[in-house]
Amino acid sequence: MELTAVGKRYGRRERWILRGVDLAVGPGELVRIAGRNGSGKSTLLRLVAGIERPSTGRVARPGPAAYVPERFPPALPFDAASYLLRVGRVHGLSAERARRRAGELLDRFGVADRAGTPLSRLSKGTCQKVAVAQALLPEARVLLLDEAWTGLDPEARAVLDEAAAERAAAGGTVLFVDHDPARLAGLTSAAYRVGTDGVLRPVEDGVPEPAAGGPVMEVEVDVPDGAPLPTALPGAPEVTALAGTAVRLAVPAAHSDALLRRLLLGRPAVRVLAVRRREEGER
Repeated sequence: MELTAVGKRYGRRERWILRGVDLAVGPGELVRIAGRNGSGKSTLLRLVAGIERPSTGRVARPGPAAYVPERFPPALPFDAASYLLRVGRVHGLSAERARRRAGELLDRFGVADRAGTPLSRLSKGTCQKVAVAQALLPEARVLLLDEAWTGLDPEARAVLDEAAAERAAAGGTVLFVDHDPARLAGLTSAAYRVGTDGVLRPVEDGVPEPAAGGPVMEVEVDVPDGAPLPTALPGAPEVTALAGTAVRLAVPAAHSDALLRRLLLGRPAVRVLAVRRREEGER
């Protein structure tokens, strides 16, 4: 996905919301977009989604994007399940596949019992879960999350964290905006900030480093034919070459689950040989 010299303003005499934006994000990347309220973060995501057109420049995507808007319109004339079915069909899924994915996601977010409830009668939190589900449903190559965690309960926020990491691990491109600076810490591959001048700049030290101290997990894997490991691995693991095509990855324990998912779902697929906790004082 690539933005080249992108600018946006709403009227020839209006101020530039975005100007001169150059951004290239590859498959498997999970990227944070930061900035003050009103700085243009949501506008940037809408341009990537194709909802709005740039005033200048070009936006190129590898395929359709799935998007969770900052505000989801709950007054649509559907119940949760039929709405998700329609979204799936729009994205080209078969009716059977769309129904199955809808059921899986409603269950994953703990609202399967409200599948037949009209959207207008759902609570704000449940509506937000449906909004997230509709973006995850098609497994699009580009996933855009605009404050998607707002209004979710802690359990659902954790599910969305996991789902975003899974989408990137499967080769998707994920851009997200969130007010919590710790959101997906250790998993992001890059971070950018939209300035008050509308210019997008890399955030220095935007990818959080693994926390010092604490328990460490070691994951030994065999990489077929000595192929390179997937890029931007969660937790920025310390890599040690072993015999043959095997390597050992040492990562803070808090990132070990995400690392294993990325290794097992990413490309190239690797074979996990062993997982162990590094004892204190070991190197």
